[in-house]
Amino acid sequence: MVKVKTFGEALKVFQTHRELDELDERVNKFIKDNNVTKVVSVSDAVVPGEGGVAQGVIRVLAYE
Repeated sequence: MVKVKTFGEALKVFQTHRELDELDERVNKFIKDNNVTKVVSVSDAVVPGEGGVAQGVIRVLAYE
């Protein structure tokens, strides 16, 4: 059975690289801690803020 887990991260100007690294670490920790053996899909969606500037990112992990 395929399960879905979402992760969110607020983005701040000039800190995006660090924030995306932290998001990667959280997702990898989830995979390890939950003994996920098969990842079906990983996708990111940008949350737009005022004026179209990226305010955050949502990462969706589909796994078995």
